[in-house]
Order: sequence, then C-alpha cells, then structure tokens
Amino acid sequence: MDDQQIIQLYWQRSQEAIAATAERYGAYCRAIARNILGSPEDTEECVNDAYLALWNAIPPQRPPVLRAFLGKVVRNLAFNRWDWDRAEKRGGGETALVLEELAECISGGEEAGAALDRAELLAAVNDFLGRLPARKREMFLRRCWYCDSLSDIAARLGTTPANVSVTLGRVRRQLRQHLTERGFF
Repeated sequence: MDDQQIIQLYWQRSQEAIAATAERYGAYCRAIARNILGSPEDTEECVNDAYLALWNAIPPQRPPVLRAFLGKVVRNLAFNRWDWDRAEKRGGGETALVLEELAECISGGEEAGAALDRAELLAAVNDFLGRLPARKREMFLRRCWYCDSLSDIAARLGTTPANVSVTLGRVRRQLRQHLTERGFF
C-alpha cells in the first residue's frame, strides 16, 4: 500500500490505517526511537504513541510525504520521552534545583569555563570542603553531589528542611566568598 492510500485510510477513519502504517514504516519508526531512547520498552511505547498522534493529526493535515511526517512525530515524541526519563532519574527535577543553587557560587557561562583552570578550581573547592564541619559538609555533598531533597537531608540528619535550607544558603555564600578570595570571580 502506498502513502496516499494510507493517508486516505486515515481520512476515512479506518483502523486499517494504523496497521498499514505499522507494516510499511514500523521498522523505520522503531529505528528512530531506539537510537534516541535505547530501551526496547520505551521504543515500543514511543512508536505506539506516534501512531496515535498520526491518527489525531490526519485529518485535518494531509502530509505530502508520510514517511517524513511520521519520522518527525516519532523523533519529537522520543526526545520528549528522553527528557522525561532524565528528569525522573534526577529525582523529579532535583538536579535542576541543585544546579540553580550552585549557580550563585560559581560564575556562569562558557566564558568562565574557558577562563578558569579546572584543576585550580577543583583544588579551591576541595580546600573549602575540607575546612567545613562534618555536618555542613555532609549537607552540602548530599545536596550537590547526590541531589537529595531538603527533606531527605533533614530526615537523615535529624533536623528540619528549613534548617537545611538556611545552612546550605550560608555554605554557598561562604563558598562564593572563598572562591572570590582566590580570584575565581
């Protein structure tokens, strides 16, 4: 069955359209999704979601090249799934929060990364962490390295999330000052 016949099946709202699409482009769709996602289960789910998206898009759209249209749908869905998977693996976005918190300590952007010698920066941060009391160091590392939530750190250390938040804010300010004194700003 050619593309125009498959598109006509979608316009007629015939369920055969999905079967024809899967037969003609199933391997193509799986290859795109598998290259992005890596997981066979996520790949199959993405391809099935693409068939549903195609069902919902045709009509009103009538793509001139079904293969390209379907490939774009699969690719977009796969990248959305990839982003979602990574967000979940970070603890529901906890890493994004941690990076935001650290942004106030280390001057940002590509320019800073190009201007600083990484070994010197690492040595300065290690020096700072070595001087912190054990409890503050644990809070800082749990937040910045393990991306633990404030409530998880509080539960582990027997304190409140508010106390952890205030302590981490102070530690970040101290780190910023420590790095500033050593010429990193």
